[in-house]
Amino acid sequence: MKFTYTARNKTGELETGELEIGSERELADYLRGKGLLLTSAEAVGQDEKKTNKAMGLPFLNRVKMVEKVFFTQNLQVMVKAGISVSVALKTLAQQTTNKTFQTILMDLYQRVDKGNPLADSLALYPKVFPELFVNMVRAGEKSGKLEDVLSQLTIQLRKSHALIAKVRGALTYPVIVVFAMVGIGIAMIVLVIPKITGIFEEVSATLPLPTRILIGLSDFVIHNGILLSGAVLIAAGLFVKLIHTGRGRFLWHGLLLKLPIMAPILRKINLAKFARTFSSLIKTEIPIVQAFEITASTLGNAHYRQAIQEAAERVKKGVQIASILSEHPKLFPPLIVQMVSVGEETGTIDTILEELAIFYEEDVDRTMSNLTTILEPVLILMLGLGVGALAVSIILPIYTLTQAV
Repeated sequence: MKFTYTARNKTGELETGELEIGSERELADYLRGKGLLLTSAEAVGQDEKKTNKAMGLPFLNRVKMVEKVFFTQNLQVMVKAGISVSVALKTLAQQTTNKTFQTILMDLYQRVDKGNPLADSLALYPKVFPELFVNMVRAGEKSGKLEDVLSQLTIQLRKSHALIAKVRGALTYPVIVVFAMVGIGIAMIVLVIPKITGIFEEVSATLPLPTRILIGLSDFVIHNGILLSGAVLIAAGLFVKLIHTGRGRFLWHGLLLKLPIMAPILRKINLAKFARTFSSLIKTEIPIVQAFEITASTLGNAHYRQAIQEAAERVKKGVQIASILSEHPKLFPPLIVQMVSVGEETGTIDTILEELAIFYEEDVDRTMSNLTTILEPVLILMLGLGVGALAVSIILPIYTLTQAV
């Protein structure tokens, strides 16, 4: 999406400009890295987007990735067969069962049929067709290689979807187990523990420390349950709000890159996405600086995004890509730097990046397949500690009372 913006520099002077970037939030982050404070921004073509919203398209994010893969794949086949883009769009609109996507495709058909470029029409729906999608299609239209570009897009979307699905699938089991443990623990503290420990409270003997802690915790949760629930909800809301600010997101993403198990996985995911996206953009002959800017908008981690945005500025000054990446050793390992360096020297950087993308995608796939096995001992240990502490707190006073008798 293209924005016209006004920003204030360190001396207090206002500067204006125009930039293609994913969202206004990313624009603010990008300008902040340049020492500028965003004061106002307006998306180019905003009036047309408001018109689309008035047409009844308020939920554009309901178009699933699988549907977009189906769209690009079938559009590529139709273009290859010699069918015009407008007719292909109309046919695909009639085939889809998603009403929202059908409305969008019919609007695209009408615009393209009137002579508007496909890329400009796609740009009106940034939540469905992101900047990467639009710019690759635009490059394909200009070069007359729309068929090849659509093929690259299909591969890009399919790989991205497979990667996300693999991560979600691997994390589903641990998340369910953790939530179940927390839910059962709360139920035990509120419903079961008071009935058991009520017997001990009638005894005049001094109870062991673990039992007193358990009784105190149970009483606190029961008598302050509403306040505790409210505090948890408020804390969760503040946390979510914090990580949606530029500074908060940067700190949170930095913390994630330091976690023992998650950090290597997040690095591989971001490296795979960087290599795959950058390779696809270069293959479609998009200028390298613009390719960096688009790639930055697709990366999920703020640290990687900032590094790539800085690289876009440095490349304008003639600095080699490998040299720029080497300045971020915690984000880009020596393998990436050396391979990119070879690619720059031989002029095959797109091919090398594609091979790196395949390498990291396969590595993530293996890691995700083994993630449940890696996390199982941790989850069992947590469960064992919880059950053990509960058992000790209940059995210890019984043993103490028996010895006293």
